[in-house]
Amino acid sequence: MSVAKKLPLVAIIGRPNVGKSTLFNRLIEERQAIVHDEPGVTRDRVYGTVDWNGKTFALTDTGGYVPHSSDRFEAAIREQVDLAIEEADVLLFTVDATTGITDLDEELAEKLRRTSKPVLVVANKADNEVRRLEAQQFYAFGLGEVYPISAISGSGTGDMLDAVLEQLPTLPEEMEEDEAIRIAIVGRPNVGKSSLTNALIGKERSIVTEISGTTRDAIDTRITYEGENIVLIDTAGLRKKSRIRENVEFYATLRTQRAIQRSDIVVLVLDAERGLESQDIKVLKQAERMKKGMVIVVNKWDLIDKTTDTADRYRKAIYGRLGTLTYIPILFVSALTGKRVPRVLDAALAVARERQKRIPTSRLNEVLLQAIQTNHPPAYRGKHVKIKYVSQVKANPPVFAYFVNHPRGIKEPYRRYLERHIREHFGFEGVPLTQVFKEK
Repeated sequence: MSVAKKLPLVAIIGRPNVGKSTLFNRLIEERQAIVHDEPGVTRDRVYGTVDWNGKTFALTDTGGYVPHSSDRFEAAIREQVDLAIEEADVLLFTVDATTGITDLDEELAEKLRRTSKPVLVVANKADNEVRRLEAQQFYAFGLGEVYPISAISGSGTGDMLDAVLEQLPTLPEEMEEDEAIRIAIVGRPNVGKSSLTNALIGKERSIVTEISGTTRDAIDTRITYEGENIVLIDTAGLRKKSRIRENVEFYATLRTQRAIQRSDIVVLVLDAERGLESQDIKVLKQAERMKKGMVIVVNKWDLIDKTTDTADRYRKAIYGRLGTLTYIPILFVSALTGKRVPRVLDAALAVARERQKRIPTSRLNEVLLQAIQTNHPPAYRGKHVKIKYVSQVKANPPVFAYFVNHPRGIKEPYRRYLERHIREHFGFEGVPLTQVFKEK
């Protein structure tokens, strides 16, 4: 079992409209955040990974709040800086080279001078020689080196990233050797994550009350079950009680995303009385993008009035909202009474085994070439699309390579058709599949 390590975290902080989301997009090389000139427009919580010169780190943009007044706005920024300082290993203090130093910049700089975390001053929008010279004024913060960059063009970001790598903490060697299966327990506040974790490990490790956010910290717990070494990653609660609702969401989401990144299997816990909500679907899609195994656990099942087919109807209702994620197993448990709780680990370990599974090439071709013969890919630019053969090139997570004369002719509906056949014949319950199409 190869295990995802806990990546160092770099946080982008700064006042509104200095280009934090543009910088985030530049560094992770995706258009993941919404970028707009209006302050506070970054509504989706953003988290990604950066690869630079053979090293990888996690990156977060702290622009995830929507202010309602200037006072609330400044309070939100102060809180997010506090949260970033607490969580991050390196801070990118982003300022605007076109406007110079503002009162809010000064306030943030004062806070950063009191931290022991490494801080890099990033002067964004320095997209010509004059602005790069004007960026020298930010040395007045007394925070060390200033890095003039343009997040839009990418100029200057290489030197900045080199400096980030120099400041990253060194990961302990033993983390790389750890072969335990890592299971992240995730879900919205008050669904019973800590209660479930306590039930799984058989002791009261976390403080459990009816107030969301009472768990003081997310401490990994190592257990042995059915001869397997398991690390439970409990994401319940907040380290500190945030005063501002958007920041509670920002911090909880950041920690959930980091837990997903570190895990092999993600166990999403739902409250039986509340059901599946849009935030839950976002968490599953994130886990799918990161190619993690997944299990859905409906907790507090003891509170539901049941008939003979209640669980089946509930399961169908969830699958009805999950779209292409209907390959995820769903369990019904009560952490309070302990009913069916051991099945959570059974299901997670079963998904871990599925994630490691390899299908012989001959058997794979026997099944898929028959499916292709029954339903050929549509023509591409007037030409026949022919899939010659397929091979599983990787496990944990599984990757399938198809060798095709026109790879671009394989569109999403046909990809889903092929994936459906793989799942029907070979299982892979709870496991995202990657299909790549290569020219042959």
